[in-house]
Amino acid sequence: MSLFLCGTHPLRAATHSQGDAPGAAASVANHAPAARGPKMFDAGTLRYLVLQLIADKPRHGYDIIKAIAQRAGGAYAPSPGAIYPLMHGLVGHGYVAVSLDGNKKLHSITPEGLVFLEANRAYVDAIAARVDAPAGADDDLRHLMHELKAAVLARGRAGDTDAIRAILRQARTDIEALA
Repeated sequence: MSLFLCGTHPLRAATHSQGDAPGAAASVANHAPAARGPKMFDAGTLRYLVLQLIADKPRHGYDIIKAIAQRAGGAYAPSPGAIYPLMHGLVGHGYVAVSLDGNKKLHSITPEGLVFLEANRAYVDAIAARVDAPAGADDDLRHLMHELKAAVLARGRAGDTDAIRAILRQARTDIEALA
């Protein structure tokens, strides 16, 4: 199978309809601001992680989203709009096969997909290490921000919005004063 390559990563085939820029190099983290905040992965990098998860065991699309969120300690979960087109592309490249499991699609790695993963093992392992929640995830800033967000939303639903606003404004002031 022949792939048109963009950048240095074979899975970054030119599928511009999925948002890949021609010649863009994949990176583990894309820190450029986006409409919903910074992306943890660009499309090429996320493909490697998804392919590895499918190689670990056959999965449904929703299972892949949950597995990534779990590995990232809740700090990141890809959207279905990112995962489902990506999996369709993996099938198109011959790296993943689809079978029906009831009314759901079950994705399994193909021999070609296994060969591709092994040929890119160092990169795949680097991505996995980046995603996996660190041992001290409770002290990780992302983890703490997600906990804070959950607490704010829960208390906000209870009607404590004025007090929450005051606390958040004070916290921002205190953090800015650290500089």
